[in-house]
Amino acid sequence: MRERTKLLLIAGVFLAAYYIPWSEPVIRRSGLEAFMMLQEYARQHVLTCLIPAFFIAGAILVFVSQASVLKYFGAQASKVLSYSVASVSGSILAVCSCTVLPLFAGIYTRGAGIGPATAFLYSGPAINVLAITLTAKVLGWQMGLARAVGAIIFAVITGLLMALIFRKDDAKRNKGQIYVPDANADQRTLLQDSLYLLIMVLILVFAAFARPVPGASGLWSMIFAYKWYITAFLLVILVLMLRAWFTKDECITWVESTWGFMKQIFPLLIVGVLVAGFLLGRPGHPALIPEQYVQSLLGGNSVWANLFASVAGALMYFATLTEIPILQGLLGAGMGKGPALALLLAGPALSLPNMIVIGNVMGVKKTATFCGIIVIMSTIAGLIYGSFTG
Repeated sequence: MRERTKLLLIAGVFLAAYYIPWSEPVIRRSGLEAFMMLQEYARQHVLTCLIPAFFIAGAILVFVSQASVLKYFGAQASKVLSYSVASVSGSILAVCSCTVLPLFAGIYTRGAGIGPATAFLYSGPAINVLAITLTAKVLGWQMGLARAVGAIIFAVITGLLMALIFRKDDAKRNKGQIYVPDANADQRTLLQDSLYLLIMVLILVFAAFARPVPGASGLWSMIFAYKWYITAFLLVILVLMLRAWFTKDECITWVESTWGFMKQIFPLLIVGVLVAGFLLGRPGHPALIPEQYVQSLLGGNSVWANLFASVAGALMYFATLTEIPILQGLLGAGMGKGPALALLLAGPALSLPNMIVIGNVMGVKKTATFCGIIVIMSTIAGLIYGSFTG
């Protein structure tokens, strides 16, 4: 399979080099925009945002027990606890839209109620720590915050609605406590693990701290002026924590996990940035697709624009993080902020391939209802956000 993939990649590059009419001015401009957008990402987002986020995701995967999370979805668990865990499990488990499917199938078939199970199914990829971080860095903290808060609220509401609609079907299922293997005993306390993750989050926050806009508060300007000193101080604390609390093998496993995330995601992100730049360009720099096409379909904050963005996001498959450069290009071409949020909320948890898998697990009727709830809520959220942001 790998050799076939390599062959297809080589053939694709050859056909592109052979047939793309680079002599056309619009094609040359679009090609330049693709690499200019890639350079912008490399200079502004990779070192100060993505690299720290990769290390955080790797630490979460290694040091936060998935068993400790999944055990709360059993039928005997508290409903408040089940939905609380389900709604934030994406940030804890750091899974993508493909990884969440077997986890969902496992907890659902082993006894989880359809409410907590579907809340987990949505939240798993929607609250991915890497995606939220890059959204805030590239598209603005308002969009990042709206995506994070919206995803948590969506997870809870989706689960509650699914539990209400299919309460009779759920009652007929043989629901027992989910079997989850015991987590390995941890030599550190919960406080130590929490402080370790907090320090890395603070490193990410200060390393990516944006230049203040004119008229910003004096505190914001002062933090920006000293951000590298603060970051360096936090790095020293992190090194001391690693030496005092972690074994050499644990540190190696952490680095390997981080490298695994980078190998999986970074090449896809590069391809996504190049494609988005070639088709849509950077904000204020037109590329292959004329801006009036985007404005006619997704401009403004109409019900149609938000609904179209929600349905498109639900059907399309976005590799992890690639939705962000695509949206950056769409926003620059005239897409409204409301439809942009609608696409962000509908896209990560759904795609046509995902729907097929979900349908095999819980049936066509439940899958259609699940997808419909997300599309409708994404449309409403986009309308609300668009009305506030203009």
